[in-house]
Amino acid sequence: MATTSNSVLFLSSDSLSHHHNQPRLPLHLSSSSRSNTISLIPTNQPTSLALRCSNNGDNVSSEKDTPIELKFPAFPTVMDINQIREILPHRFPFLLVDRVIEYTPGVSAVAIKNVTINDNFFPGHFPDRPIMPGVLMIEAMAQVGGIVMLQPEVGGSQDNFFFAGIDKVRFRKPVIAGDTLVMRMTLLKFQKRFGLAKMEGKAYVGGSLVCEGEFMMVSAGNP
Repeated sequence: MATTSNSVLFLSSDSLSHHHNQPRLPLHLSSSSRSNTISLIPTNQPTSLALRCSNNGDNVSSEKDTPIELKFPAFPTVMDINQIREILPHRFPFLLVDRVIEYTPGVSAVAIKNVTINDNFFPGHFPDRPIMPGVLMIEAMAQVGGIVMLQPEVGGSQDNFFFAGIDKVRFRKPVIAGDTLVMRMTLLKFQKRFGLAKMEGKAYVGGSLVCEGEFMMVSAGNP
């Protein structure tokens, strides 16, 4: 049941107009929890104005009324797992990218890895405290880097680009079963003559940085 409260605010015409010969009207102020309207209502008092104000929430859905399963939109899909498998040579249990959600060929990619208790590394790492191994976070990020570079648009393919090294790696927070690892890989420098690509990688869970580093990739036939 809506609750309504009303109040009356009386103002002289001097406070509303510089023309003293204009008639004075009553200003009535009222408010309601279910209305978003403001209205000027004449009253029987000739020397004042009344402002009526009410708040209407009928057309505005309260956040608390929205089911939790509808509050959080899904990640977009730029590449699904089948498209990823066409680019990367990795297969179970070492394909660590589930979906690409943003992609610019030869520039950057953002992808996700859904970390579940069914991942085969959890029974041993660790039995009583399942944590995703840091080396596998690095591997997953390198695979996202492969999606950036292993494309015809940049002259790459599964046969000629390999993960060559890492630098400045930092692990900020543990990643556990139930997390969604969101990884961004960005090309910093590409020396096509030498077949060398330097990339920056950052991984997040729930908006918090969990891992970062610099990655080196090299094409086959180059040192």
